[in-house]
Amino acid sequence: MKKTYTFLILAAVMLFLKSCSGERYDISEEYSRKAYTPSEALGFTISAPKEDSNRSLLINVTRAWQGEDSMAAPRRLLLLRDGAAAPREFRGQCLRDSAERIVVMSSSHIAMLDAIGATDKIVGVSGTDYISNSSLQARRSSLADVGYEGNVDYEALVGAHPDLVLLYGLNGASPMEKRLEQLGIPYIYIGDYTEQSPTGKAEWVVVLAEITGRGQLGRECFRLIKERYDSVASNSVQAKGRRPRVMLNTPYSDTWFMPPADSYAVRLIEDAGGEYVYTQNKSGASVPVDIEEAYILASGADIWINTGTASTAGELLRQCPKFADVPAVRSGRVYNNTLRVNAAGGNDYWESGVMQPDLILSDLIKIFSETPPDSIEGLNYYQRVK
Repeated sequence: MKKTYTFLILAAVMLFLKSCSGERYDISEEYSRKAYTPSEALGFTISAPKEDSNRSLLINVTRAWQGEDSMAAPRRLLLLRDGAAAPREFRGQCLRDSAERIVVMSSSHIAMLDAIGATDKIVGVSGTDYISNSSLQARRSSLADVGYEGNVDYEALVGAHPDLVLLYGLNGASPMEKRLEQLGIPYIYIGDYTEQSPTGKAEWVVVLAEITGRGQLGRECFRLIKERYDSVASNSVQAKGRRPRVMLNTPYSDTWFMPPADSYAVRLIEDAGGEYVYTQNKSGASVPVDIEEAYILASGADIWINTGTASTAGELLRQCPKFADVPAVRSGRVYNNTLRVNAAGGNDYWESGVMQPDLILSDLIKIFSETPPDSIEGLNYYQRVK
């Protein structure tokens, strides 16, 4: 009897110490079977119950925003199916069955839903005027415009009766998190913005496909995107001669931000056969350079792309008057990704372009070729700044 009491006391002490240590329940032990492992994206995985008892899925978002601590716990959405219940200890987001009413906070998520035929699920957006998608513009009066992060119209959001909100993070957690939790509205981060590869961005369509009950369609959609991209990349000018050196961006408040060598923009340049002028940035984030250093970089570039708000040579030189004599300006080889900008300023490059990286790559291959600028035709997202 004494031994039994001693055992019970020790068990109680261990339980108390465990609860006081802050140790949390880890659902990954129950959802340990791999349901989908991305081939290109770095920011998510999808797992299933270790016992094949139901079709529930656990979406693990491991990179919700750039610079997120790699040791941080994944942000999770549990998709409950076949009548399954969430584990009592689980404190993440839950969605039963599939999302039928979705609020999107980023236009790239619209393109993903469009690619799998699910734009009819969208009931709310962030900035109706900036959307390029024709099917949503055709029914814009039925959409709730919920505003922007930092100035969200929660009355409009709640009135849309969403069963899921798609968030994105820039440099940290969305300020919408706490309010959505108070309102009892599930959310998930779609981290395409954090991906370094063009096809890695597009692979997030698999997540939205699972959320809307179209898992197989999403996987096939991504397979075709990657197949098209790889096919176009194989035709790049990279192996056909000298690689043109490429300058990026324009100044913001007298500071020029140059992306890292492993970024999305630089990957496109390299896959198109170009050479980025600032490969020394290995930091994993854009870094500021002053105008003098930017001028030196531009002076060594053959081509200049992604010139911000400047769509004409006059606008560009008003922003950067000193740059009138750099090679790209003198040769007329300056291009911007603004061919599909609407009247409000919404740029389809950042919307449908996420799901059509092959078309963006095709543009850059033409731009980087030896074809005279006046003879380049058939661009999809880029236009010459002249």
